[in-house]
Amino acid sequence: AIMFMVANSATAANYTENNSMQVENRSGEYLVKYKNEKAVNNIVSMQTESSGLQVLGIHKVGHLLKVKLNKLNKQRVLAAIYADKNVEYVVPNFTLRAFSAPIELAALREQYALTKVNAEKAWTRAGNKGSRNVLLAVIDTGVDYKHPNLAPNMVAGYDFRDKDSDPMDLTSAQNPGHGSHCAGIIGATGLVDGGTSGLSPEVSIMPLRFLGADGGGDLNDGIKAIDYAIEKKVQVISASWGAAVPLSTAQPLVEAIQRAEKAGIIFVVAAANDGKNNDTSDYYPTTADVANIISVAASNAQDAKPSWSNYGRSKVHVAAPGDAIMSTLPSNKYGNLSGTSMATPLVAGLVAFLKAQDPTLTAQEIKALMQSTGAQVSIETACRCRVDAFAAVDTLLSKKPFLVPSAATVAVNATTQLALKNAIGAVEYASSDAGIASVSTAGLVTGLKEGTVTITATNNGAAIKSLDFIIGKASSGNNPDDPPPGECPLGDPALCEAICQIMPTLPICQ
Repeated sequence: AIMFMVANSATAANYTENNSMQVENRSGEYLVKYKNEKAVNNIVSMQTESSGLQVLGIHKVGHLLKVKLNKLNKQRVLAAIYADKNVEYVVPNFTLRAFSAPIELAALREQYALTKVNAEKAWTRAGNKGSRNVLLAVIDTGVDYKHPNLAPNMVAGYDFRDKDSDPMDLTSAQNPGHGSHCAGIIGATGLVDGGTSGLSPEVSIMPLRFLGADGGGDLNDGIKAIDYAIEKKVQVISASWGAAVPLSTAQPLVEAIQRAEKAGIIFVVAAANDGKNNDTSDYYPTTADVANIISVAASNAQDAKPSWSNYGRSKVHVAAPGDAIMSTLPSNKYGNLSGTSMATPLVAGLVAFLKAQDPTLTAQEIKALMQSTGAQVSIETACRCRVDAFAAVDTLLSKKPFLVPSAATVAVNATTQLALKNAIGAVEYASSDAGIASVSTAGLVTGLKEGTVTITATNNGAAIKSLDFIIGKASSGNNPDDPPPGECPLGDPALCEAICQIMPTLPICQ
């Protein structure tokens, strides 16, 4: 099930994102991953009136063809496409859909979230509120780039929904202005009377729209938005949407995030809002095992987890305020929304703020910095923490040492490399239980049996302790090139079964 998660009213003035999942495949549309141009030529040549195949477009960066099949010949044509050795896989082009309800505007813009994460103390410590040299892409329903509280921080973007250069956030009963709200949490200037401030009031925000005023948008356009962000050399992506699909169906999305990782982009993503454990639920992109992902759960004013927020000790990395968050809405308005979609841009804003202090910081370093300095709360994430902007920037600017990674899940017989950021001279490592996990003099952690350990690094007379290293099963969805056996990448087991009756030797039938 793929959906875009947006607001569903809890009260007229306080939103919670819809926590139900819906499956909606764009009628007859599929994405074909091709290995080479020969596959493209072969598929193009299949376009005949009798085949019912139409090639709708090509995304060369992702090696993806968008095709449409009529119902009459769908099974036979899909089987023929799969039989081409130059084709890597085929997945449905799902619709991502938003749900919303009317909104009541607030007169007083009280922002408990900024107080909770010590934003003003962080700005004072840094001597700045971020930098417009940091470019962040909001991939969403678009942004009202004319909003007085956003306009100074906006740069040109693109609309992949309508295929033009106007990514305006168009509202409707299904979309109260989700993308504009996220943008304000990241980088509202705080300079408008009666307005709001983002976590990084000085930043450059690129709006990339792929969801429309009807709340819908397709997977193909979402992938194109990610690749556009790579092309434009953004440093951070904020992605408050997701898909409850198996890995084989999510492959092109995961591969786009891997391309972003290679480009050095930090990908901040919502953990989702159906109250599930992401360690045991496939939900993409949040559960994708890609090093540049920072997955975010929501916390409330009491630092507790709202019932609707997803969680996970392995797959969710931090928590941030996401309940009743005041921010910008289209047409110079403001209002509350709730959800991990609101927690995500707060963390994305913090990432941008930290990058403004040190542009060399990597995704893993920023993740470890936020985890090791976060306020301890009883929310199940890798750090059991809620982000603290002041503690993070103070550690960064004071050059206090911290472990990278600070928390991790390591499979039995697998390894992960530790480093002590800001170390001075030699570092000695020790495991709290060498029977569960060993650590070499060079910081290589090896999982030996299931359990939990901490790692201590001693440097320059000081001992720096990690958070939990969980040793156990490798998390699901690690390898997008190796879908689990028996899993139907088309999202419809009956369709896969029919294709396998036509061509039982196909790879998906093994």
